[in-house]
Amino acid sequence: MANTEDLFKNIISHSKEYGFIFQSSEIYDGLSAVYDYGQLGALLKNNIREYWWKSMVQMHENIVGIDASIFMHPTTWKASGHVDAFNDPLIDNKDSKKRYRADVLIEDYIAKIEGKINKEVEKAAKRFENFDETMFRGTNARVVEYQKKIDEINTRFKTALEKNDLADVKQIIIDLEIVCPISGTRNWTDVRQFNLMFATQLGSVSEEASTIYLRPETAQGIFVNFLNVYKTGRMKIPFGIAQTGKAFRNEIVARQFIFRMREFEQMEMQFFVKPGTEMQWYDHWKETRMKWHQSLGFPQTQYRFHDHIKLAHYANAACDIEFNFPFGFKELEGIHSRTDFDLKSHEQHSGKKLQYFDTEENQSYVPYVIETSIGLDRMFLAMLSQAYTEEKLENGEERVVLRIPPPLAPYKCAILPHLNKDGLPEMARKIIDNLKFDFYCQYDAKDSIGKRYRRQDAIGTPYCITVDHQSLQDNTVTIRERDSMKQQRVFVESLSSFMDSNTNLKTLLKL
Repeated sequence: MANTEDLFKNIISHSKEYGFIFQSSEIYDGLSAVYDYGQLGALLKNNIREYWWKSMVQMHENIVGIDASIFMHPTTWKASGHVDAFNDPLIDNKDSKKRYRADVLIEDYIAKIEGKINKEVEKAAKRFENFDETMFRGTNARVVEYQKKIDEINTRFKTALEKNDLADVKQIIIDLEIVCPISGTRNWTDVRQFNLMFATQLGSVSEEASTIYLRPETAQGIFVNFLNVYKTGRMKIPFGIAQTGKAFRNEIVARQFIFRMREFEQMEMQFFVKPGTEMQWYDHWKETRMKWHQSLGFPQTQYRFHDHIKLAHYANAACDIEFNFPFGFKELEGIHSRTDFDLKSHEQHSGKKLQYFDTEENQSYVPYVIETSIGLDRMFLAMLSQAYTEEKLENGEERVVLRIPPPLAPYKCAILPHLNKDGLPEMARKIIDNLKFDFYCQYDAKDSIGKRYRRQDAIGTPYCITVDHQSLQDNTVTIRERDSMKQQRVFVESLSSFMDSNTNLKTLLKL
């Protein structure tokens, strides 16, 4: 397997070569940090979205889904705090002319120290048979010193952010001697805040138009519809409202392929609870969402919780589920206890009561909210990063295989006539015509059977169904499994049940 930097480049190259992701407007030299999903990418993205929707809405009787519009009344974003507080701290290097997020520079510096700690732990684990990592971290002088430095940086950084002391944020960068990755110098500008919302005009005549925003998140569409859903759905606390949809952020420092884009898709759920029970539900959703990720079969070591250093203005608890991307552990999903900030703020700005009447206690109150928010594009990238495998076979050949969980794979099977003659294509066509009502299938009759196997491995197709001359005699076909490459003969009439047992989303939802 290539090193992590080469691995990430290979994933990006593979994504384009096989029709997963293209640069937007590529024939015009592209648009920075904007991407299009190709024919296979659209299928995989839809499957991930469907898996999230079914697990969050269909599998929960007290969670319903909506589809709110992208355009919203501009006061929505004043009430949510986005007009005044939706900013990134930016800093420029005067020599390279490159712009960076100050918080990312500091977090990357901390990550390097954490890397040193991990190396010390790994070396010690190899030396000692009964290795106690917790004890080692607490007693090893070098590790303790590294951790002390991390804690000091985090404390100082958190204080600076809470006080909005941008001068001290810059001073932290200077004191840590953080250099520009391009120029290698520490010739920094002052840190300043930049609002991330895209503004546009609503109206046919510009002079009469009012400024509105492309939504930077989907959550507010849920909050402004709280009363509508609560009353028409006859919902009882606790209950949730979920939705998926596009969001837009004018990221100045957009990088790392589809990890950080200006146009992206979110999958969010706001769970409304009785005040005083929010921490219980916060812990519940932390555990539930981690189980959802781990149900995909990826190693547990690829995930970790990360508590926020600085809480958002609306939260009393927040953490991220981080995934180990080729460029390190980064946020994949956020779980936040948003208190009653959003509903109370919309009450204040709209003049409408956004309260729940508790029939058991005979009183009204503004519910507290637990939010789960995951980026669909980041989940897509996590899927590719984990699934992409370069391996050398026993015969010396090499293959690239996408080990995508079968229920999420773009194509569930490929139908391959062993030869393009002797009635084999006709039988293969009959099979695909029967299966395509329930499964995405691909017909492939070009090149040798080995090359076709490699092609299907590269796009993540879990099963290849080969029609040969024996098929004409006994109505059986060969099913070749992607990951193990093992083959078995099955009757054609059993194909539908076989595919359903191995590629249906139910196999994931039951975990």
